[in-house]
Amino acid sequence: MENNVNSTIGEIVTNDFRTASVFTEYGIDFCCGGNKTLQKACEEKSVNVSELQEKLNQVIQTPKANNLDFNSWDLDLLADYIEKTYHRYIREKTPVLLQYLEKIKEVHGAHHPELFKIYDLFSHSAMDLGMHLQKEERILFPMIRHFAESKNSGQGAEPGHCGTIENPISVMKDEHGTEGARFEKISELSHGYTVPPDGCNTYRAAYTLLAEFEQKLHEHIHLENNILFPKSIKLEQSLCS
Repeated sequence: MENNVNSTIGEIVTNDFRTASVFTEYGIDFCCGGNKTLQKACEEKSVNVSELQEKLNQVIQTPKANNLDFNSWDLDLLADYIEKTYHRYIREKTPVLLQYLEKIKEVHGAHHPELFKIYDLFSHSAMDLGMHLQKEERILFPMIRHFAESKNSGQGAEPGHCGTIENPISVMKDEHGTEGARFEKISELSHGYTVPPDGCNTYRAAYTLLAEFEQKLHEHIHLENNILFPKSIKLEQSLCS
C-alpha cells in the first residue's frame, strides 16, 4: 500500500485524477483545500486515515483505462481543455439550475425554507462565475498561451500588461475560495443534496444537477490551483528571469 499521509490532497489527485471521487465521497475538499496533507484533512473531517488510504490505494492500483494524465500536458493544451470542458459546462448548466431552483423554492419553500437561501447562494455564484470565466479567457489564459508559445519557439516572452502572471492567478485563487465556500454551504443546507420525502421530480433533478455542478467545479479548480497555475508561474520565471 502507498503511504501518502504526508502528501497533500492536491498532489494525490494530480498524480491520479481518479482519486478525486474518493475525496468527494468523504467530503474532503481536493481543490481549494488541496494544500492540506492527507493526515490533516482526515483529522479535520474526523475520517479514519487508514480507511481512506485503503480506498485511495484501491483506486490507484486499479489499471488505468485511458485515464487522462493532466500533469503531463502542455499548459496551453490544459488551458484549452479547461475552457472547452468546464467553462462550457458552467455556461450550459447555470441557467438550467437557476430555473430548477426558482421553481422548487416557489413550490416547496413554505415547508423547506432553506431553498430560498440555496437559490440566493447559487444566484450569486452564477453571476460571479460568469465574470470569473471571462477574466480567465480574456486575461489569464492568453498569458499562459503566450508563455507556452514562447517556450515552444525558443523566443523570449513579453511580460503581461498586468505585471507578473502571479497577479491574475492570485485573484482567480481568491475567487475559487469564495465559490468553494459557497458550495460547501449549499451542500450543508441541502443535507448533502438529499431530496426530502415530499420532493418532486424537479426537486430531484435540481439536487442531482447541483451535486454534479459542485463536482465539476471542484475538478475545474483542482486543475487550475494544483497544476495549471503553479506550472505557469514557473514557466514565466524560466522565460523572463
